[in-house]
Amino acid sequence: MSVLCLVAGSKRWSRDVTEHSNALDLEKNVFTKDSPRDIAESLKRSAEHSSRRKSDPYRSAMSMLTFYMNRAGKNLPKERKQKLEKAKDELRGLFGKQTSRRRRG
Repeated sequence: MSVLCLVAGSKRWSRDVTEHSNALDLEKNVFTKDSPRDIAESLKRSAEHSSRRKSDPYRSAMSMLTFYMNRAGKNLPKERKQKLEKAKDELRGLFGKQTSRRRRG
């Protein structure tokens, strides 16, 4: 296998993690849903039904959402980032956790 093939393949490792997570079975296109509530509910369902996760459902769901946002980085449009930040708040609410008061621009 050439070095070029290895480099090209490794550029998509984060996509592979979100599509084929070993900890959670994510609903297809969960991060592209229009409603922050729908995103949070889907992540919650996935986390609660997983028998392979290593931490509590809240932490697993929040970690996957944060991972997705961090890996998208600068390529994540502002509007999408705002929806995903709201999805974090929805997720906190669904799990009975305190919502974040700090807001980033």
